[in-house]
Order: sequence, then structure tokens, then C-alpha cells
Amino acid sequence: MRIPPFSTPGRFWRGNLHTHSDRSDGALGPEQVVEAYKRAGYDFLNLSDHFLGRYEWPITDTRAFRSNDFTTLIGAELHAMSTEVGELWHILAVGLPLDFPATRPGETGVELAERARAAGAFVAIAHPAWSQLRIGDGRALASAHAVEIYNHGCAVETDRGDGFYLLDQLCNEGRRLTAIATDDAHFRNGDHDAFGGFVEVKAQSLEPEALLAALKAGEFYASQGPRLIDVEVGRHEVTVACSPVDAIALVTGTSRAISRIGRQLTGATLEVGERTRQAWVDPGAIPWFRVVIIDAAGRRAWTNPIWVDQLDG
Repeated sequence: MRIPPFSTPGRFWRGNLHTHSDRSDGALGPEQVVEAYKRAGYDFLNLSDHFLGRYEWPITDTRAFRSNDFTTLIGAELHAMSTEVGELWHILAVGLPLDFPATRPGETGVELAERARAAGAFVAIAHPAWSQLRIGDGRALASAHAVEIYNHGCAVETDRGDGFYLLDQLCNEGRRLTAIATDDAHFRNGDHDAFGGFVEVKAQSLEPEALLAALKAGEFYASQGPRLIDVEVGRHEVTVACSPVDAIALVTGTSRAISRIGRQLTGATLEVGERTRQAWVDPGAIPWFRVVIIDAAGRRAWTNPIWVDQLDG
């Protein structure tokens, strides 16, 4: 069977969900940031300025910059105390109302995330490695839809851009989270922190409401550049079609993995071997897996976790 988002009606729209302007600590004005992403070939942007009192609680209104071929979502990066290491939470909220109330005195990050989700937002745990989040933090943020598994700004500035360690552990505990890649661009040193991580969202239109609904439904994949074209899952194999890459792999919640290595691969059918076949079809043994592709430059694209117990549905 073909799986979402590849089986979903519509087309893919490229967007960045995490970026800052001079409404908080970014170097460029909101219109300049939007224009930068338009020039780079993106279809949409969520401008996520830091929702803090020192910046006067910005929910940056980008509606004036929408057009027939580019749109914006309304959001922010929310903050409250405290993670297990005693630092501010960084919580990405996409699809907030413009009048979302300021963080209340004493409000925790967990409570703030719950309030954002109740207000209609798609909520993601931002840059887990940069924030040094522990598994307890992930468990506490039960209202999250997703984990930011790649943050380009954190990767190029501090080599802490990876969030899969947290996502995989939470999936192994049964949390059905999705995986987003973002920039977290501030444009303080040119565009070195921009255009390196994005989502490809499958929707029938570029309307903000359609994109937000698709994000919440997990109708997207994350990428640093490579393109996933299709993924089909059979009882004993997974078939992947993609842009040219040097590796196609299935990663699970255990050490088991299956991969095809080559040059300029545009697809592969990965068969589950006899020794792992029974484990593969048993949701109790391997309840989920994800597809990863890696191109010659080391750039990756990732599906969301695919849950075995949903494949027959």
C-alpha cells in the first residue's frame, strides 16, 4: 500500500516552520524574511518570533505578504520555565491566533504548550539537542504533535541540530509523533543559517488552513534537500522512489535496519530477510520504522515514523 503523504491527494508545498525577524532577535524585518524565502523557491513560511516580554510578546502578522503563489502561517516560539536542566522551554507553535495571550506568571512550558494546542496550533518540541532535553522533558510535553529532528541553525552554529534521539525514544514508548526539519534562521550573518531544513507538506491548496490541517495530520516529510517521491509498504518489503541519492535505509526503534547503498539511486525495494521477517510483521517486535535517504553531499530526507499496526488500515 502507498502511505501518506504520498497517497494523499494534492501536491507538495515546501515550507519553513521556524524563522525569526527583527520583531525578536532576527536581523531582518518580516517582509525581508518573507522575500528571502520566496526568492529561494519556498511556497510558505511560518515566522516564529520569540514570544517573550522583552520583545512585547510578538505574534508577527505576515498576512499582508501572502500572494497567489506564496503564503504564510501565523506562529511563534514559546518560552516558559523550565526543562529538566533548568532552562527555558523552546516550543514551536504554528497556527496561533494573533491575540494569543501572553505567558502567565508561573505558567510552565507544559501548560503553555497545552494552551497553544487548545488554541489550534501545531506544536513541536524545538531543537532538543541544542536545549539538551532529556527523555523526561519529551514525556512531559504530551501536547506536542512533532519533534524538530533537524534544526539548520543549531547544526551550522553549534553542531547540535539533531533531534532524532528524542523522537525515537518517545516512539519506542508509544508516542505517535511526527518529525519536522527547520532552519531557525536569524539572518545575522547573511543566510548561513537559512534554506537548510524544510518540510514538504501535501495538501490540495496553498491555503494556510489546508497546510495547517496537513501538518496536524502528518501529511508531510522533512528534508535537507533530497526529495522523496513515493513510499509503498508491502508485507515483506518497502519500495522507495526518490531523487538521486547514495543511500536508502529503513530505520527502526531497535538496532535493526535495512539499507541499499550505491551511486545516484533513484529508488529501491528493500526486502525484509528471513531472520527478521517475523519481527517485521509483528507490531509488538518492531512497532514502527522510518525511511531515510542520503545524497552524495550527505543531505538527508526523512519520512515520519510509520506505524506497522496502521498499515492494514
